[in-house]
Amino acid sequence: MDLKLSGKFIAKLRKAKGLTQVKLAEILHVSEKTISKWECGNGFPDTSIILPLCEALDISANELLSGKRLNDDEYKNQAEENLIRLQGQQEKSHKFLLSTEWVLGTISSISFLIMIFVASFYEIALAWRIVLITFGFLQFLIGITFCLKIEKDVGFYQCAYCQNKYIPSFKQVLFSMHYGRTRFMKCPKCGRRTWNKKTYKE
Repeated sequence: MDLKLSGKFIAKLRKAKGLTQVKLAEILHVSEKTISKWECGNGFPDTSIILPLCEALDISANELLSGKRLNDDEYKNQAEENLIRLQGQQEKSHKFLLSTEWVLGTISSISFLIMIFVASFYEIALAWRIVLITFGFLQFLIGITFCLKIEKDVGFYQCAYCQNKYIPSFKQVLFSMHYGRTRFMKCPKCGRRTWNKKTYKE
C-alpha cells in the first residue's frame, strides 16, 4: 500500500466533495491534524475509521487501499492484492509485537533479579531493602502483565483437535501451562483441553 498515493487520493476526493479538512474531521470524529497526516502520506486510517471515511468520500475500501478509482475488471484483482498485502502487514505487526513482548519480559526479569540481588547482598539500610524488593516486584508484575496481554491479543491460538482459531481470555493465558507460545487450554469450540499453538494467520 502506497501511503502517499492513498493520501493524495483522499485529498482529491475531499476537495471534490467540497469538504475542508476540518469538516471531514468533524464527520469522522477525528482531529484536523489526523486528516492532514493521512493526506501527507504519514499515516493511514485505523480499521474502525476506514468504512466511515469511504462512505464520506463515496468510494469502496478497496479503492481507498489502492489509492485510485477502480473499474469492474480491476476491482477483483486489486481486492486480492490488497488482501494479501494487508495480511502480510498484519503478520509483520504481530511478529514485532511478540518480539517486543520477549524484550519486555527479559528486561523485567533481569531488573527484578538485580534489585533482589542488591537488596540481599549489599550492606544497605532495611528501609532501602524493602523499597528495592517492592519496586522490583511491582515492575516485574507490570512488565509480565503487559507481556501476557500482548500474547493474548496478538494472533490466535489454534486447537490441535478441531483446528479452531480463537483468542483466549486473559485468565486462560495467565493460568495455563505453557512452553514457548504453546499453551495447554480448553478450546471454546470443541471443549477439549490440549496444547494449542500460537498462529498469526486467520
